[in-house]
Parts: sequence; structure tokens; C-alpha cells
Amino acid sequence: MQADNASTIDSIRKEKDGNDGLDARVRGPSPTGVVDIEDAVFGAIGEDGPNYRNLGWTGASIVMVKVQVGLGVLSIPATLHTLGIVPGVILMLVICAMNSWSDWVVGDFKRRHPEVYSVADVGYMWFGPIGREIFGAIYWIFMVAVVGSSLLSISIALNAMSMHAVCTAVFVAVALVITFIFASIQTLDKIAWLTWSAVFGLVAALLVVTIGVAVQDRPADAPPTGPWEKDLQIFGKPSFLAAMSAVAQLVTAFAGAPAFFSIAAEMRDVRLFNRSLLCAQTFMISLYLAIGVTVYYYSGQYVASPALGSAGVLLKRVAYGIALPALIVTSVIYAHLPAKWMFVRALQGTADLTKNTVKHWVYWLGSVFIVVVCGYILASAVPVFSGLLGIIGSLFCAFLCITLMTWGSVIEIRDAYKLNGGQTPFGCADNSNSVKNE
Repeated sequence: MQADNASTIDSIRKEKDGNDGLDARVRGPSPTGVVDIEDAVFGAIGEDGPNYRNLGWTGASIVMVKVQVGLGVLSIPATLHTLGIVPGVILMLVICAMNSWSDWVVGDFKRRHPEVYSVADVGYMWFGPIGREIFGAIYWIFMVAVVGSSLLSISIALNAMSMHAVCTAVFVAVALVITFIFASIQTLDKIAWLTWSAVFGLVAALLVVTIGVAVQDRPADAPPTGPWEKDLQIFGKPSFLAAMSAVAQLVTAFAGAPAFFSIAAEMRDVRLFNRSLLCAQTFMISLYLAIGVTVYYYSGQYVASPALGSAGVLLKRVAYGIALPALIVTSVIYAHLPAKWMFVRALQGTADLTKNTVKHWVYWLGSVFIVVVCGYILASAVPVFSGLLGIIGSLFCAFLCITLMTWGSVIEIRDAYKLNGGQTPFGCADNSNSVKNE
């Protein structure tokens, strides 16, 4: 812990020297002789508790990748069949650009407002206590819904690997227990170590499926004998409902912004947030395009959702076995973040937030337990992977990932109206030299 603090303190001093992104300060020697950190969110961080400011920029980048890639990539080949390759790829690029811009706004906002930990805090800044409760509820429900879909994906993997050896409800319960254990790890820098292996495991599993569908005579769901037709859709002709469901799944595939506030809050140097973001988004869109288009090209109308089932029984079992750690880590991260939001909300301003007291552990483990149990209930109630992703995307992702981040434009318009000589509807003022309200 002492070495961790030294690294964090060095980053904080650099932030202070640069006069940008200062969201913590060095408080001075603690009674134990270790220099404490006074953080705007977590308070005093010392030797006798977890260091919540120890996430490096590379760790932040891999966590950013994981909160997006985990489930989204598994649904992309099927959405390309629904929308058609051309509209699907164009929409994917547009949605990626929109969400990446929103993610960039998150980093800038966090540097200017170091006290912010989640979108609930943004709601409080804009609309007071009511805004905090509404935004917090939407954020929490969204994250728990993703936990539910993650638990469902883990149960699908266990079913595929075991050839449905036991009741699916048992596998969902197993996923719950595993998620609870690993989500109880207290800091993101430690979870990031799990995330590295998870991301590369998922990529390896996707490559197994991609190579499998490329070299096999036909995809798993095609007729076993005789001629078969891929029915590749260059421009799809879906019904309105099918198209909207596909778009919602694409939005879900890039829905990282709600988690990025919390990721930024645990970075050693929040000024490096945008570096982490650019690396994450470049890797992610490259993976989505390469895997999505290739798997769909070789599978056509017989592409599976999740995509790991497209290459036949044997390769499906192999792919799910390789991808299982990645599916677990997705569930872990999405359970960890809303649980920590509950935990911080309950103990913020008290010494128990960053010290290993009985109250600290009761609140922390209780928060994680509540999240995973609610996710388990959802996964059991809605056991349809693509449908659940579509619900998440349509109900939550557009608001949390795109609409919320465009609010700054609305504020700018409002402020322009308030300025002396500013713009007015149907006005005559010279708009060639607009004055910005700094």
C-alpha cells in the first residue's frame, strides 16, 4: 500500500503543477508515517484502507474496452444481417463517433469537477437533490440490467460447454456466486489485472469462431446437407421494430459513458483520461468491424446471437471455454461500479469509506450482494440475450451515453440568450461575431 500511495501522490503533484485535473491533494504525514491523500470523492486515503486512486492510464484503457466490448461484439454480426452490411457498418461508425465524443466530454467534465463520481452527481449539479435521485436511479438500473445480461451470457457459455448438463437456472446461480466473489475486489486497479486476460481471451475466442466459420462448409445453424443460401443483406429491409431493436443493440455495444466517470475517479492522473479513451475506442471499433463483418459474411442468415455459437457445436464449446473469463469479468465490472456508487453514497464524508472497519466491509459486501442478486432476478426473468440487450439499449443507453452529454449545447444556447447583445429567436443582432460566455 505504501508503494501504491507514493505512485499516486507523484501523479497528484504532477496534476497540481499542471494546474489541470486536480481532484486530490497530498494531506501530509499520517499517524502511521505514511502520507495520506485527500481525494475530492473518497476523502482521506491512507495506509489502513484501499487506495482508490491507483488506476494507471493503461489499466483505465483496458477497463474502458471491457465495459463496452464484453457483450456488444457478440451481437454485432446478427445486427448486420438485420440492417444490411452497408447501413450496419455506417451506423456502427456513427454510433461509435457519437459515443466517443460523449466519453471525451466525461473526461473533460471530471477534470473541471473533481467531486463528481457518477452521473448521479451530474444530476445533482444540474437539478439539485431531485436530479441526483433520478439520474442515480437510471444509472443504477442500467448497470444492474447489464449485470443481468452478463449473468445470462455466462449461463449460455456454461450450457454450451457442458451440453446443458444441468438446469439453466443453476448456471445463472453459479454465475451470481462467481460475480459476487470477484466484484467484491475493492479497487479498479486490481480488477484491471483481471481485465487484461479477459479482453485477450475474448479476442481469442472470437478468432476461433471467425476462422471456424471461414473454413467450414456451412455455419452451425444451416441445413446439415444439401444446398443452402447465405442471404447476405447488403441493404436490409427490416420492419421498423426489428430495425430499432438492432440499432438499440449497436448503441449498447458502445455504452461505456456511464461507467467512465467512475473510471476517471480512480485514475492516478486524470489528465491521461483522453489518452486511455483514444486507445480503447480505436481498438474496439477495429475489433467490431473485423469480427462482425467477417463472421456475418461467412454465416449470413444463419449467424447466431451471441455470435460464439455460429461455428458448430465443437468450436462453440471451445470458444465459450476461452471466452468464459471475459464474460465473467464483464459481469464483475458492471456489478462493481453500481455497488461502489451505493457504497460511496452511503459512507461519503465518513472515515469508514476508506478504512478497513467492520462498517466499511458490511456496507461494501452488502452493496455488491444487492447488485448481483437484482441482476440474477433480471437474468432469470428475461432469458433472451439479444432481446435483453435491446431493452437495455432502448431504455437507458441513448439517454445516459448520448443525450446527457449533449446537454452542454443546450446550456450554451441558453447562456447566449442571456448575454447582452446575444442572440434571440427571430432577432436582428449581428451573428458574425458571437460572444461566448466564458
